[in-house]
Amino acid sequence: MPRLVVVGLGPGSPADVSRRTLDAIAAIPHRYVRTTRHPSAALVEPAIAFDEIYDAAETFADVYAEIVERLVAAATEHGDALYAVPGSPLILERTVELLRADHRVACEVLPALSFLDLAWARLGIDPVEHRVTLVDGHEFATAAAGLSGPLLVAHTHANWVLSDIKLAVESASGDEPVIVLQRLGTDDERISHTTWADLDRAVEADHLTCVYVPHLAAPVGGELVRFHELAKVLRRRCPWDQRQTHDSLVQYLLEETYEVVDALHALDPEHPATDEALIEELGDLLYQIEFHAVIAEEQGRFTMADVARSVHDKLVRRHPHVFGQVEVGSAEDVVANWDAIKRAEKGRTSAFDGVAAGQPSLMYAWAVQRKAAKVGFDWPTVDGALPKIAEEAAEIVEAGHDPDALAHEVGDLLFAVVNVARHLGVEPEAALRAAVHRFRRRFEGVERLAAERGLDLPGTDLATLDELWEAIKAAE
Repeated sequence: MPRLVVVGLGPGSPADVSRRTLDAIAAIPHRYVRTTRHPSAALVEPAIAFDEIYDAAETFADVYAEIVERLVAAATEHGDALYAVPGSPLILERTVELLRADHRVACEVLPALSFLDLAWARLGIDPVEHRVTLVDGHEFATAAAGLSGPLLVAHTHANWVLSDIKLAVESASGDEPVIVLQRLGTDDERISHTTWADLDRAVEADHLTCVYVPHLAAPVGGELVRFHELAKVLRRRCPWDQRQTHDSLVQYLLEETYEVVDALHALDPEHPATDEALIEELGDLLYQIEFHAVIAEEQGRFTMADVARSVHDKLVRRHPHVFGQVEVGSAEDVVANWDAIKRAEKGRTSAFDGVAAGQPSLMYAWAVQRKAAKVGFDWPTVDGALPKIAEEAAEIVEAGHDPDALAHEVGDLLFAVVNVARHLGVEPEAALRAAVHRFRRRFEGVERLAAERGLDLPGTDLATLDELWEAIKAAE
């Protein structure tokens, strides 16, 4: 089997590279180095570097995958190849992790001094005693979720990375102390003491930069962690919460969903205060989701983490144009790809598989019609759909006084109206809701106008009511 020997170039200075690593470099003529942006990279010369991949690839995942493929090919061609990485091969080296899991090559890793050893020496701390957590700067927002420190953050090679790290902690006061360690073990070593607010301004980050955070005011993702713990406490201690089941909570889930819709419709860009109502309603809806997850966790079925992981992974799978090699030219292409991936995942055979039958009837009709249209069962334009309204209205008249027939024909009429709305790009649920709001507003105006004229509304004749209605309508 082809062999790949992986060595580490230490934290910076060539003096920190081990004798064993130097011997391996001398013994293996086919050499590769992840990057030449390291003070000890010259020890591997002559070697092929992978710096150009970083400039060409769109994501770091693409970079790592390409490096692995090239190294496997080199080891296969030459029998033996050497791969050198900055620091230690076993500390935050994604390419080495991938190579060790690759069954096409035998991967031999030689230990090396890492930047961690020098960092602990400069900070004067024992990482075990202090319980320091090592975090990748590229994944800070997720990897440090729920942590308040102490943290040592690596891969902080640019100021934009430092900015992303800083912005990930919205609740930070800005006064938290931070220590930036740069080029450890070299003649150009620098230790900078700054604050969280100035993290991305105090230094010029480079590939030999890491950050030590003794303590944050609040954990990254702390609000969500605190919220999850509260949901579990309420489930244990509140008699009402204890009594709830998945079934009993359905009504509240629907209510909170509609209240979110109302808050969305009430949003006014000119009045930031309307955001507060949306924040509140989104929070209420989020609690319903948490509640179901807590019940499931209590039963040993799944957890909120499973819910978050599931939707995260699904979104990645269904966005191959973002996380893969698929190219799209429009939003319509994105939808088509999504549907194709969804069908393959679910093993669906019917166009209607996955359409929720429990949703409001207008939305249900809209969804069913859209699914049928995707497989070609549809009028080419609204001109084919419009006459169906008149046809269905006539069939209501023909139904006479038969309750069952009337219900059937009224349903067909509503279905035809939804079809016309769909062709016109009008969402029927929203359109009907707006019409109801409009009717309600105008009728409340009729009530006020009747009161001003001393009219008793229940006893007012239809002609007068119509006059009042037209007056309110004209005033609008």
